[in-house]
Amino acid sequence: MSNPERERVAAFGRPEDGLIDASPWYRWGPYLSERAWGTVREDYSGGGTAWEAFPHEHARSRAYRWSEDGLGGICDAEQRLCFALGLWNGQDPILKERIFGLTGNEGNHGEDAKEYWWYLDAVPSHAWLRWRYHYPQRAFPYEHLVSENRRRSRDEPEFELLDTGVFDGDRYWIVEADYAKADPDDLRIRVRLTNPGPDAATLHVLPTVWFRNTWSWEPGRSKPRLATAGDDAIAVEHDGLGPMVLQAAPGPDGAMPRQVYCENETNAQRLFGSPSSTPYPKDGINDHVVHGAATVNPGREGTKAAFWYEVTVQPGQTAELSLRLAPQADPEAFGPAFDQVLEQRRAEADTFYAELTPEGTSAEDAMIMRQGFAGMIWGKQFYNYDVARWLNGDPAQPPPPPGRQDGRNARWRHLDASDIMSMPDPWEYPWFAAWDSAFHAVALAHLDPAFAKYQLVLLCREWFQHPNGAIPAYEWAFEDLNPPVQAWAAMQVYQIDGRRDTAFLMRVFSKLMLNFTWWVNREDADGRNLFQGGFLGLDNIGPIDRSHLPPGFRLEQSDATAWMAFYCLNLLEMARELARHDPALDDLVVKFLEHFALISEAMRTNDLWDEQDGFYYDMLRGADGSSTPLRVRSMVGVIPLFATKALRQEEFARVRKLSKGFAEMPEHHVLSGAGGEELIAVGVAAHGRARRILPHLFDEESFLSPYGLRALSRWHAEHPFSVELPGWTATVSYEPAESTTGMFGGNSNWRGPLWMPLNYLVLRTLEDYHANLGDSVKMEYPTGSGRQCTAGEIAEDLRQRMLSLYRRGPDGRRPAFGWVDRLQHDPNWRDNLLFYEYFHADNGAGLGAMHQTGWTGLLAELVARPSAMSGARR
Repeated sequence: MSNPERERVAAFGRPEDGLIDASPWYRWGPYLSERAWGTVREDYSGGGTAWEAFPHEHARSRAYRWSEDGLGGICDAEQRLCFALGLWNGQDPILKERIFGLTGNEGNHGEDAKEYWWYLDAVPSHAWLRWRYHYPQRAFPYEHLVSENRRRSRDEPEFELLDTGVFDGDRYWIVEADYAKADPDDLRIRVRLTNPGPDAATLHVLPTVWFRNTWSWEPGRSKPRLATAGDDAIAVEHDGLGPMVLQAAPGPDGAMPRQVYCENETNAQRLFGSPSSTPYPKDGINDHVVHGAATVNPGREGTKAAFWYEVTVQPGQTAELSLRLAPQADPEAFGPAFDQVLEQRRAEADTFYAELTPEGTSAEDAMIMRQGFAGMIWGKQFYNYDVARWLNGDPAQPPPPPGRQDGRNARWRHLDASDIMSMPDPWEYPWFAAWDSAFHAVALAHLDPAFAKYQLVLLCREWFQHPNGAIPAYEWAFEDLNPPVQAWAAMQVYQIDGRRDTAFLMRVFSKLMLNFTWWVNREDADGRNLFQGGFLGLDNIGPIDRSHLPPGFRLEQSDATAWMAFYCLNLLEMARELARHDPALDDLVVKFLEHFALISEAMRTNDLWDEQDGFYYDMLRGADGSSTPLRVRSMVGVIPLFATKALRQEEFARVRKLSKGFAEMPEHHVLSGAGGEELIAVGVAAHGRARRILPHLFDEESFLSPYGLRALSRWHAEHPFSVELPGWTATVSYEPAESTTGMFGGNSNWRGPLWMPLNYLVLRTLEDYHANLGDSVKMEYPTGSGRQCTAGEIAEDLRQRMLSLYRRGPDGRRPAFGWVDRLQHDPNWRDNLLFYEYFHADNGAGLGAMHQTGWTGLLAELVARPSAMSGARR
């Protein structure tokens, strides 16, 4: 059977100069965020208070500078033209045009979306997309959500939209939007409106099209135009897009919708008490629909426009609306051919995912995989941020506050981004994070290897990577550090794609060598091969804020040092692969093995290892020479396990021959490989130390939970760790759910919950052990059980535990949905999956960012990829 979507993906070229040049099928996609307010880019405050500077209350009235947002929307790859849904239930004080949530300073556990929507389906070319949203028929409880969460303490659960009772009696709307492309520029849009409630209800639906405002920031910029082209069409006039038309079919009652127009420009009168540039500002359609105000252009033209449907639906019934965005109108647009395109693209998506699904996969696991991948595709977002312009201000706008020049991201003036990036999610984190992106690339490689490579190359391009070699961590603070996992991810993507694209590997390798050198020069303060790095993405993992140490102290970090050893070995692997085609790179194999030896030796001899506990800890060192080990059994001490590599005898001998003795070869030992050959194993955690760490990791009273591995050992529930330093005391205890400390702000929380990325790396490390050693080495698993298992069997058990978060158990409940009965049992809710940021380590309930597919989408990768026990060698 042919697979048209696979053919579209295969047509993706080498997008060195931008995504749109790669393939016309990628020109339009789900690149429109569910939220743009409250981001760093839109913050022009004096104190860097992004959430307060641009709150949700401003979003409907204030033109965005850098990006746009909308409900279930799409846009072109340069976000010139956007399309999304507007809704009004007749009760709310405002149109529902974007997702609502609490900022980090409003929520008792940090920022969080307070709505329910799902990314149910998608294919990489965006030829088929499906989005779903549940909208109350009663007034949306904006103030109740804010006030109740503000009242609650960190010890109490968050107050969610379902907790308000607004969905009681099934009085809500199920809104589904399906997008199907007839060709790269011809989009068919179907909106389904289902009323599951007991009474007939009316919903105002406003499919809305608008231009990102690119004309208000400097004089002389041309302004695009939307204008009526008859009762059923809105004409799009934009210099860069060429002519297009949004065409609408009659509503269920046979009547054509009204057309309403305004400008995507700030309502300065409402927000600032100063004259607005137009009588029809950004919130003009909102004010007209909700309040009957004369704020839409009677001439039916502007830069924001909508068709206004008023749809009444009987109990249990569904109504449909049809629209088409294409280069020109078609009087036959909504005949049988319209439905045929939608059904054809849905069927092609079925074929595409059927081929990705391994034989024997259960229907439930196939659903987890498909929705996980769909969320990752919907997480491809337009990212626009010119830091120099942001720091200096726009010519046609007031200048930024003076402190901006020395504030956030001031040392990243070179960063000038306007691209499509894989983001953790389109609401809570509508910006990239470096180590998140690496994990995303590994999962996306199964769907779309070219796009996955593009993401890894992008952060190494000259407009992202700092001239000094640093890779930006995330928008809130580019200078922070994420774990250096890009080399590992590049090797994974290279292997998933068949080990053939050496040009990609060489391109990434050359840039990562610069980044590695930056780490060595910047984060090894004393030249002792013991690295710092601060929080390194692990937020509240320890007793102190690792990015803001007490004066006079420095922290030698087991995780930072182990990450650098891991980095060494992955660059070594890349060099070894490339040396097959260019022997001159043999020298770099030696270079990285020697540097690995230095780091490995430093970890062995500088007190990071605790022989009594059999575990690695961070070491806090004072200016007076004092040393204080931070004996916290956390993932910090597990990361050294990742820095392990097996070399064949002849490879090791060849490297030793090339070496001139600048460093001793790393501590190593000989093992019998899976095929009977002898292997040389090198690792930070030498064989004996790994044997000491693993019993902690596999102990169900320590790290091993029913759903994976805890971030912090449960041993600390009975044995809290405290450290006392002059003037203060810090304590860590096991917290399986939300942290009761806001040390790193917001909902940052690694104090016990289960997080997907490190679980995934442990699993892959065990699979590598199995691939190399086969059944020759066994370990007790779980600790204390007396059961001896191979590394592959342990990896498979971990895989099953992680997937069980979303599988229905014998009681019919999915652990990830916790105690929320409607999510567990209601047919309209229970099979729509929310990919949470992290999980309660004891009962599996989903926590943190509710719609963060991101690295939790690795679950889809676990389904798509053969397990360690399938016999496939990696």
